[in-house]
Amino acid sequence: MADEPISDRSRGVALIIGGVLGVFGGHRFYAGKHATGILMLCTFGGLGMWWLYDMILITAGAFRDGDEKRIVRWWETSPYPQMAGLTPRQLETILDELEMLRSETGELGERVDFLERVLARTKEAGGLPPPAS
Repeated sequence: MADEPISDRSRGVALIIGGVLGVFGGHRFYAGKHATGILMLCTFGGLGMWWLYDMILITAGAFRDGDEKRIVRWWETSPYPQMAGLTPRQLETILDELEMLRSETGELGERVDFLERVLARTKEAGGLPPPAS
């Protein structure tokens, strides 16, 4: 199950479309299952039973798209696909490191500002004294 392909479609979108237009097969059209979408449209979601079954599958993450890929992600494909499989602990570690980096960058900015002020005062005072021999 870990190696099987995952659809780029969103489970959340499929669930919303299924809730609103499910008896008309809207979620199946979204998933790329057009033939069964038309069949659902003609039977009003199998008189509600087929629709209910699909809603359970979508909620459980077992619903598949037209390419037989499971629709498991709640959101659309992330612009950062390398982060899609992170555990909450890994994400927390990344956020902690990002905050540390932000803090260090702020400190570096303060040091650069201090150095600029020192250099400006030195320039106003007539420049640096000659080096001692």
